[in-house]
Order: sequence, then C-alpha cells, then structure tokens
Amino acid sequence: MNTKAGVYSVGQVNAYIRNMFTQDFLLRSILVRGEVSNCKYHTSGHIYFTLKDASGTLSCVMFAGRRRGLSFSMREGDQVIVHGTVDVYERDGRYQLYAQEIMPDGGGILAARFEALKKKLEESGMFDEAYKQPVPKYIKTLGVVTAPTGAAVRDIIQIAKRRNPYIQIILYPAIVQGDEAAPSIIRGIRALSEYGVDVMIIGRGGGSAEDLWAFNEESVAQAVFDCPVPVISAVGHETDTVITDYVADLRAPTPSAAAELAVFDAAALKEDIAAYERTLTAAMNSRIRRAADILSGFRQVIRSYSPGLRLRDGRMRLISLQDRLDACMDAAVSDRRHRLELMTGEIAHLSPLSRLKGGYSYISDGHGRAVRSVRDTSEGDLLDIRMKDGTVKAIVREITETADIPEMQEKE
Repeated sequence: MNTKAGVYSVGQVNAYIRNMFTQDFLLRSILVRGEVSNCKYHTSGHIYFTLKDASGTLSCVMFAGRRRGLSFSMREGDQVIVHGTVDVYERDGRYQLYAQEIMPDGGGILAARFEALKKKLEESGMFDEAYKQPVPKYIKTLGVVTAPTGAAVRDIIQIAKRRNPYIQIILYPAIVQGDEAAPSIIRGIRALSEYGVDVMIIGRGGGSAEDLWAFNEESVAQAVFDCPVPVISAVGHETDTVITDYVADLRAPTPSAAAELAVFDAAALKEDIAAYERTLTAAMNSRIRRAADILSGFRQVIRSYSPGLRLRDGRMRLISLQDRLDACMDAAVSDRRHRLELMTGEIAHLSPLSRLKGGYSYISDGHGRAVRSVRDTSEGDLLDIRMKDGTVKAIVREITETADIPEMQEKE
C-alpha cells in the first residue's frame, strides 16, 4: 500500500486519463481519415485494425455489434473515414478509436459526416413517415426562413403572390452560410413557429457542399423535427440533398417548387368553386324536379281519393246515365209513335168513315143497330142512312132479296 502523498497507482492514472477523454466532446463523436493496416477479422466478429498516415498511427476496433456500420469488405491499404469514439482501454493503458461506422474515403470528409449523421438520425426515427405532418392545402400565412437577399427569397415571394395575391408572407432574414448559419436558422424556425404561420419554408439557393452545410447540422435537423408547424425543406438545386430534406415534413427540389407546393392557386380554386357551384346547382335542380314529379304523383293519388272529386265523378256518371236513359226513352217513344202511326193508318183504312168517304153508306135502325141484311128490316121500319156528308131518314117500302154477295176480304 502506497503511503507517500501524491503518488498514484497505474489504474488511477488510466482511470483519470479515461475520464479526461470522456469529458472531451470532440472525442465522443469524431471522424478520422487514414489508410487501413494490420486489419484482422477476429472469430468473435470483432475487427481490429490500425489507421495510419504520414504523421502517425491510431489503433482501432469495431465490435461485432457495430458491423452494420461497415458496408464493404475492408482490406489492407484501403483509404477510409472512420466515425467513432476515442477512449482509453484501462487494462492496457492505451487509447484507441472505437469505430461505429467505416466508409470508403471517396467523397471527402463532408460526405462522411453527412452519411454518419444521416445514419444516426435515421436510426433514431427522425426520418419516419409517422412523424411527418400534412401540409395544409389552403393557407393564409407563409413563413420563410432564408437569406433576405438572393434569388431564393425573390422566387418564393414572386411565385407565392402569383398563385395567391392574398397570401401573407412572413420572412425571417436568416444567415444561411458560415458558422453563424445554424443558430440563425434555428432562431428563425422558432420565431415563425411562435408567430403561428400555417406553413414554413426553410432553404436557400444553390451552392457548394460547404455553402449548404448549415442544413446538414444535427441541431438544425432537431429544430425542424421539433417544429409544430409543417416544414418544407427547399435547399439548393434539384440534385442537392441535405439532412433537413429527410427530417422536414415535405421536401421541395428548389425554393420555387416549395412556393408552388405551399401556396394554392387562387385562380384555379375560383374555377373549381365555380364548377362545384354549377354541379351543385344542376344536382339541386334535378332533385327539385324529381321531387316535384313525386309531389305531382301524390297529388294525383290524393285527388283520386278526394270526396269532392268522387262526387263530381258520380255526378258525371249520373248525367251520362241520364243522357243514355233520355236517348233510350226518345228512341222508344219514337218507335212507339211510328208503330202507332202505322196502326192508326190501318185503323183509319178499316174505319166506316173512310168507307163512307169512298161512296158507301151506313144503315142503322131506329135503335142504332147496324142493318147488314134485308132480313133485318121490315116494311115500314124507320132507317137511318149515314153518308159522308150527312144522314138520311128513310122508311122501308119494299124489300127484295137477292143472292148473297161475297164479303170483300181486307188485307192486313
């Protein structure tokens, strides 16, 4: 046991050094470029290797649980960029790089940082569609976080006003390039969110990877993810891709396209409303006509059961029957009259008066009985002889019988 003050054990020194490494923020997440040497794939699944360059070497290890961060077969002499943590292995008293991701050194340090952050945020779920907010179709206020000068802001304002002259655009003049860009963009996102805009566009015009790098910062990505207002990312040209494109609720290839996506076309909306109005009016008129037809049918049914209508129908049937009865009676009377005339003619033909008119006479005795034979008379009888123009009273003086004269047969 050590009794001298100020003397430390090896373990204490290594622990102290490790604590120093732990408290160094840079060493907690660092990217290192170098050439691979002494690469060994252990049976346990771990990979041990050394990174070297012209100035020195650095021991590295990638544990089996991190092998997902290696997308290629690493070999001696490969130029790579390693993302990981520098820490002290207390037992051996040496530090080494604990690799989390290894990438071929083909796209430079910025590309490596981009891929590393992209992978980290993707694994954390910040790119998940479940967190994407829908962009409202009809908005009144549009927030824009970008530089106050340049083509991007001009294009956004011009296109937004052309599509909807009534849109209110709130611009936060942010720094979009350099060391102050990320904090400025974050302040803009928070300010417009507190203001209460309907949709927010963050972005800038085109530039190099270094110029666009503020939109690849983790702090900016986190601010976009936490923003309660739907965010459209519109950075650079169509071929440019930044981290905010993945985190934002919607990605636009250019600032101009972002304005097209955020602001509805008022003229087209008016045309749509007019078309809907015409369609609705036609549908309403058609429905009214159908209802009127149905109502008319109901009225006809009700009218058919109306007591007044049934009385009128009964009166009409009664009048019709009365007309038929009158016609039948007229026909019967006419027929009877005709028959009576025929019979009257026949009777008149058989009447004694008509015979008198033909030159015959009618003889009756004093008692009014017809004298049809000389045997019905005696000499001295008083007879009445009726002719067509009067009556003669005669006395029988002499009776002479002759042969019977056959009676004339009358035709019916």
